[in-house]
Amino acid sequence: MDNSNQIEQRKNDHIQINLDYDVSGKGITSGLEQYRFNHDALPNVNLEDIDTNVEFLERRLQLPLIISSMTGGTSQGEHINRNLATAAQHFHIALALGSGRAAISNPSTAKSFYVRKEAPNVLLFANLGAIQLNYGYTAKQCAQLVELMEADGLILHLNPLQEAVQPEGNTHFERLIDRISDVCATLSVPVMVKEVGWGLSAEVIQSLYQAGVVAVDVAGAGGTSWSEVERHRGTPDQAAIASAFSNWGIPTADAIIRARSSVPTIPIVASGGIRSGVDAAKCLALGSTIVGMASPFLKAAVESSQEVEKVIRVFEQQLRITMFCTGNSNIECLRKERLTLMS
Repeated sequence: MDNSNQIEQRKNDHIQINLDYDVSGKGITSGLEQYRFNHDALPNVNLEDIDTNVEFLERRLQLPLIISSMTGGTSQGEHINRNLATAAQHFHIALALGSGRAAISNPSTAKSFYVRKEAPNVLLFANLGAIQLNYGYTAKQCAQLVELMEADGLILHLNPLQEAVQPEGNTHFERLIDRISDVCATLSVPVMVKEVGWGLSAEVIQSLYQAGVVAVDVAGAGGTSWSEVERHRGTPDQAAIASAFSNWGIPTADAIIRARSSVPTIPIVASGGIRSGVDAAKCLALGSTIVGMASPFLKAAVESSQEVEKVIRVFEQQLRITMFCTGNSNIECLRKERLTLMS
């Protein structure tokens, strides 16, 4: 079904490229910089009383944050995942594992994804590229992956542009929505669908909701661009093709607004260029349920769980101060805050 050695090499390539190069989108931003909070010089709340707890998929999180999918399937991926999991447990936030395709094709790599020992109480998601459902993977294998990881849910990721510019890409997307629907109907855990950095349109979100998906991660443009990552892996001709898409995608701010208007009740994760607690607060005010971050944690996770915790701690204080300086004592209040769109 898969060449496990190729998958492992690709995962190692992806980690190293993200560490060594600027692979953010070029000429496109998350759109969050266009929005401003109205500063409250007389907030009727004490900073120490700010409550950042939030509910997501019937689980309580200490912060409205999920560490987004990054890696697994290699020894370096195992090291990174364990550090991420330890930090997620410490802060009671959610964690999404990297694509578990390697664990299915080569069971010896499964231990690189297994983090329940480090994160016994964390809201944990297994992850698989949705396109693999058109290449021989089934709902049964998705259920096996969830069981193998002892996960609380499954993320299916969509990445047509990455597959199109990737030397080994899988591009048969026809009727994929039907197979996603089969997975949703079969699994006993929540199924969430995410993009990988180019955004979900309102039409796609409506289709996913009708298929039974219980939450979406809009994963808009403005952060890591996986066409830029793949640009560093291919031949000169492949790199030239990928480079044309450096500014592709739906900016994160626009994706949040479209998602909230298209399916008002669906839980929304906002990711794609979230770099601070201030960015996160803007996402929440625009309509997201929680936010996701990956890139800011990668270098820290290579070092240690303590370094990951430092990044989360800074994020938490930025979020708390934003809430304090807008007079919002909890996340529900923050959601009602009106932002100013700068001209």
